[in-house]
Amino acid sequence: MAKQNVAEQFVDILTRAGVRRMYGVVGDSLNPVVDAVRRHKGIDWVHVRHEEAAAFAAGAEAQITGQLAACAGSCGPGNLHLINGLYDAHRSMAPVLALASHIPSSEIGLGFFQETHPDRLFRDCSHYSEMISSPAQMPRLLNTAVQNAVGRSGVSVVTLPGDIADEPAPEGAYDTALVTSRPSVRPGDTELDALVELIDKADKVTLFCGAGCKDAHGEVMRLAELIKSPVGHALRGKEWIQYDNPYDVGMSGLLGYGAAYEATHECDLLILLGTDFPYNAFLPDDVPIAQIDVRPERLGRRSRLDLAVWGDVKETLRCLIPRVKPKKNRKFLDKMLKKHADALEGVVSAYTRKVDKHVPIHPEYVASVLDELADDDAVFTVDTGMCNVWAARYITPNGRRRVIGSFSHGSMANALPMAIGAQFTDRRRQVVSMSGDGGFAMLMGEFLTLVQYDLPVKVVLFNNSSLGMVELEMLVAGLPSHGTANTNPDFAAVAEACGAFGARVEKPKDLAGALKAAFRHKGPALVDVVTDPNALSIPPKIKKEMVTGFALSASKVVLDGGVGRMLQMARSNLRNVPRP
Repeated sequence: MAKQNVAEQFVDILTRAGVRRMYGVVGDSLNPVVDAVRRHKGIDWVHVRHEEAAAFAAGAEAQITGQLAACAGSCGPGNLHLINGLYDAHRSMAPVLALASHIPSSEIGLGFFQETHPDRLFRDCSHYSEMISSPAQMPRLLNTAVQNAVGRSGVSVVTLPGDIADEPAPEGAYDTALVTSRPSVRPGDTELDALVELIDKADKVTLFCGAGCKDAHGEVMRLAELIKSPVGHALRGKEWIQYDNPYDVGMSGLLGYGAAYEATHECDLLILLGTDFPYNAFLPDDVPIAQIDVRPERLGRRSRLDLAVWGDVKETLRCLIPRVKPKKNRKFLDKMLKKHADALEGVVSAYTRKVDKHVPIHPEYVASVLDELADDDAVFTVDTGMCNVWAARYITPNGRRRVIGSFSHGSMANALPMAIGAQFTDRRRQVVSMSGDGGFAMLMGEFLTLVQYDLPVKVVLFNNSSLGMVELEMLVAGLPSHGTANTNPDFAAVAEACGAFGARVEKPKDLAGALKAAFRHKGPALVDVVTDPNALSIPPKIKKEMVTGFALSASKVVLDGGVGRMLQMARSNLRNVPRP
């Protein structure tokens, strides 16, 4: 057997860690690794058009599979392009290994062509960022990077000079078992007893849930039933906690709806479950708060805590539920369920009145029809901005669908490259990119990646010819909108010119047919929907001091936005409320 070089050994270790694809753009210093990937049967190279998209795609793959994913960039500008997508993956707790190829090792520190210092540059968006300086060092360093990415749920960056990648690997290569999954984390009995005491003393308890409630839906529902608690959620908690939830009171925050805000402020104990909800202005400052999180550094960083509990939500609730005394009084729960249903009744007409005649098309209507027609196990990738609003209010979770976006980092242009990573995990699963025209145009080259690999991603383009969320921020701050208008082509014609399916929709009556045709098409497809630029949204509860950029004075030009099938669920939940 021919002796391995460092690049080949590097690729071997990645495949042992479960990596099946490496997203990136080829380049000179990266060539030895790309060639090693080419010759390895267990891993594929995915050629994207921009390294930022490579990182977004890897992050999305990791979020869908829960396994380690990988991306790469060549020296200097190549790996610098990774940084935005890596920030997003890291803040989303997606296990990603990024390879930052580097200039020749003999030239480091001498101002060589394309010289940067990747091991320093990526430290703020990773758990681990180190440079390989010799062949003998590589196996242990890469193993350590893998352990950090998987074990701590985030990004690791390995910097590898191109000349070292091409050197022979050392004899007796370092081979060790790798961590490929995370353990359950249980809090101590002292913390559990303290939480039981808080719950038993409280008459009105509210649960507020985030992405940390993944795989804990059953435990959350059992606790809510036991203590008669309304259940609200943050945006990243929506897909895990809203479905099959008779205690649902909606979402809080800038994209919020329903009675979640009231439920978190009118209780006498708020329990934060697996959420790093960033908008502390929407959290109460006069209510006792307990927080459960698997990441101890997140405990108490958004609000004052009366009790911090270090543990994952599922295991903590499994230990907690047998200890808590059942509550019989559901007066508070029923009051919040009624407030929730009333709030949704008040805004649902925003997208139901004369939608078949409204031109330009209501974006709410587009999202509602999309929700009805999409598969029950579809993956939705969502652009930052107004698409976040429509996804939050109209895409109905069911335990099988996934909704992912740049919800913690807030980057534009994330939806299309995330759809690439999601689709590669399963070509038979429906993947829908809910793209804004601004975000789509920013990384439009990645549509060519769909065509090149014949990925059947369906891009639903909400085309209002503006940066809608930014326009709203200017408007409510009392500023005239400026620099927010987009001059767009016929995106459907662009899609067809690329060799994909394209349809342009300007009338509501044509929408369902265009979406059905796109979904039937076996390859990539784009539906360019011309939407109303005046359809904007504000949260149901907001004060001027809560966040810069939102003000009550804008309400006359802001639509509340409907809530799709969530109203049906709220009405159904109300049937359990005793009538006076």
